[in-house]
Amino acid sequence: MKLYHSPQSRSVRPRWLLEEVGAPYELVTMELRGAAMKSPEYLKIHPHGAVPALVDGEVTMFESAAICLYLADKFPEKHLAPPVGTPARARYYQWIIYTMATFEPPVIDVFMNTVLLPEAQRSATIADTGRTKVADCARVLAEAIGSRPYLLGEQFSAADVMVGSTLAWCQMMGLLSGIPVLDAYVQRCSERPAFQRAQAA
Repeated sequence: MKLYHSPQSRSVRPRWLLEEVGAPYELVTMELRGAAMKSPEYLKIHPHGAVPALVDGEVTMFESAAICLYLADKFPEKHLAPPVGTPARARYYQWIIYTMATFEPPVIDVFMNTVLLPEAQRSATIADTGRTKVADCARVLAEAIGSRPYLLGEQFSAADVMVGSTLAWCQMMGLLSGIPVLDAYVQRCSERPAFQRAQAA
């Protein structure tokens, strides 16, 4: 397997999952917005010239959530996805899609309008609306986790990779203050050796 990756990007998610799986893989580090991203060769792998992308034999795919779903199913013995057809599997799908469709978009709004965009292009209104939506998502996630170690209970899963990585990003931006359940959850996730290896340069 070959993972195309840039540090501090969504490609940390599949890299984290690959480390949880423990299978050998080649890491190809790409420079964000670098020329190689838009080369004809790489555009055949990822048509938008972004990361992550995974090549596994005849399989070539992109999108961090899709790659995580694929890897969790490819290695069922690692128990990173609940059995198909179970209530736990339904919740697993829910939280992975929730990350991408509901939780991450307002986080990006805050990030873009407080960090990434030039100051003249930032919108305080968009940032404030994003903070409100992030706080609502944080409330939902805190209730879902409760006193359990992970989203699905005792068993860590690919859903925790998706949610945990996004919450860690929120924590770095100071968006989780005053939510001890989520602070503790992020700490549990970040203490996992696979998470730490995935954060390495």
